[in-house]
Amino acid sequence: MPRRSAGSKFFIVAVCGALAGWVLAAAALPAAAVAGLATKYVFDAYNRMPSELKIPPPAQASRLYAKDGKTLITRFYEEDRHVVPLSKVSPLMQRAMVAAEDRRFYQHGGVDLRSVVRAFVSNVKGNQNEQGASTLTMQYVRNVLKGDEDLTPQQRIDATANTLRRKVQEMRYAQALEKRMSKQEILERYLNIAYFGAGAYGVESASQRYFGKPASALNLPEAALIAGLVQSPDTDNPISGDRTAALNRRGYVLDSMVEMKVITPEQAARAKATPLALKPKADEAPNGCTSVPEEHNDWGFFCDYFVQWWDSHPEFGETEAERETTLKRGGYDIVTSLDPKIQAVAQSSSVGVYGYGSPRALPLAVVQPGTGHVLAMAVNKRYSLAPGAGNTVNQLIGGGGGVNGYQAGSTFKMFTMLAALESGHKLSTTFNAPARFASKFPASGHASCGGRYCPANANPSWMDGPRTMWTGFGRSVNTYFVWLEQQVGPKKAVEMAKRLGIKFRSRADARLANTKEVNIWGSFTLGVSDTTPLDLANAYATLAADGIYCQPLPVLSLKDANGRELDAAKPSCHRAISADVARAGTDAARCPVGQQSAYGKCDGGTAAAVGALFGSRPVAGKTGSSEGNATETFVGFTPQIAAAATAANPDSPQDAVGEGVSSSVNMAVARTMAAALKGQPEAKFKPPSRGIAG
Repeated sequence: MPRRSAGSKFFIVAVCGALAGWVLAAAALPAAAVAGLATKYVFDAYNRMPSELKIPPPAQASRLYAKDGKTLITRFYEEDRHVVPLSKVSPLMQRAMVAAEDRRFYQHGGVDLRSVVRAFVSNVKGNQNEQGASTLTMQYVRNVLKGDEDLTPQQRIDATANTLRRKVQEMRYAQALEKRMSKQEILERYLNIAYFGAGAYGVESASQRYFGKPASALNLPEAALIAGLVQSPDTDNPISGDRTAALNRRGYVLDSMVEMKVITPEQAARAKATPLALKPKADEAPNGCTSVPEEHNDWGFFCDYFVQWWDSHPEFGETEAERETTLKRGGYDIVTSLDPKIQAVAQSSSVGVYGYGSPRALPLAVVQPGTGHVLAMAVNKRYSLAPGAGNTVNQLIGGGGGVNGYQAGSTFKMFTMLAALESGHKLSTTFNAPARFASKFPASGHASCGGRYCPANANPSWMDGPRTMWTGFGRSVNTYFVWLEQQVGPKKAVEMAKRLGIKFRSRADARLANTKEVNIWGSFTLGVSDTTPLDLANAYATLAADGIYCQPLPVLSLKDANGRELDAAKPSCHRAISADVARAGTDAARCPVGQQSAYGKCDGGTAAAVGALFGSRPVAGKTGSSEGNATETFVGFTPQIAAAATAANPDSPQDAVGEGVSSSVNMAVARTMAAALKGQPEAKFKPPSRGIAG
């Protein structure tokens, strides 16, 4: 057996005596035999046990803020905790905690021998209330072990089991900790890890939970009350537990502070006479997207999209489950790109088309060109798990989780046009568009003629005749664009859509987009594939950014619990198409909204009221109607903003929303864009080269 110092030997002897006393209280053995067994057990166990305690960071809540960095959207947590330095904890709270749990904290070395002996004597005498000897440091050790996710569930249970081994291990760890940490550091860690009842972990959360203030602002009666809760946090807390017991514990802590001479008897008396002035927050702090404040319930859909984004990033964990755990335990500060002012207008615009109780929906998304920042995600639904019309947690705006999106009609003509421009065709490419066009693509059914895909124009008298990309796009001439797709091949149009971020979520669309069948997908240019307002807005934002595609991004900044900025919050952008091709596509997109292209080639548009709303401010966009007007879509953009919305019945595609809602959809998007641009300079689109214009 290794040699030990006199102090260490005394410690072992004292511990053995105490442990013998604890065993004696429960065993019918002669005292000497019990003491001998305990002594041998402790010597052997103490020698075998590790002394270096692994201290993982405590679980902390992550906070999700709006764009201003101040407005809280929600939090994510397993334990509602916000770690703060000791400098942000009221000195009164610090003193109250020591007085409540370990008066001799500043005198002992992790194990209080005087308390050990006192407990031994009391237990040997058979006192009815068994005496403990756990120091604040030992309690900290216990909290660390029971919360260590790297330990097995049984090991975490063992950390609080009433066994000799657990007590000896705590003592060994506590002594080692006191050699490498200051008292202030131990106190800080204890205050941040302890549970104070009512779902509050750590002193900062407890202070907010009970009194609605930071721990730095706690006064004497408040500090004493909180400090008194750690022994029985669930039964004694004054919100859901026993108020009388909470006040009695407050009185005990105040008396203990007097004995320690950190307050006077007069101060204690005044504090005891102070009524219990609780200012409790909600029964539980907001946790997750369904806990977004009621007045901003529509933010829940943006929150849901943020969680999707987080779960897709491998830097937060190897699996989706690990990433969610990281979010709930990591203590991240996340400033999102959600702009409350733009969101409010988008939500009002959506609800202005369909009410909350309507089975139909108008999901609307707003993004920033050049960054991919998602500024708003609105829909005329309440983000809720509760049953009832208008309640849903389905991601109707961004897709995913079983939501594939909606047919966006002629908005997909843009991808065919860009593919043609990239292949060398000019904006001036002319085709004498017939009322019905017999393509080379095989097809059957009502849209076929002679076994070929044979689309028709919706308004022959206005659409038929010689058309260019400008006029074909402005008047949304189906036969012109199926002919143009035939010139470049559907595969190039589909690949262009992919490059601009269009996802093919349904099994049928994915099969057509990713197999040889893509070569005969003649109807692709007419928008028969499902997409979402977010994907569509971001695709057109690529044109606004002169061909730079940025992945949709719901965050502006992301800091871990140590305040370190993470790269995941940085925009991920790359050139998807040349600047000249993007500018040419934009020039043609001036036509549908009733404005004029750089070369004066527009002669009518399907959404002329949009251009009138913007006046002198340049704007571009495209309408889209799916077959039978089952859905109606509009996507608009300027150099600073892009937005899209689709009217649809998400639960019943057979419920056609009808042509009559088209103008309402157009103006819902346009008004949202106009509000987002308020106060910003009138940015101009750059004209395409004469070479690509033709």
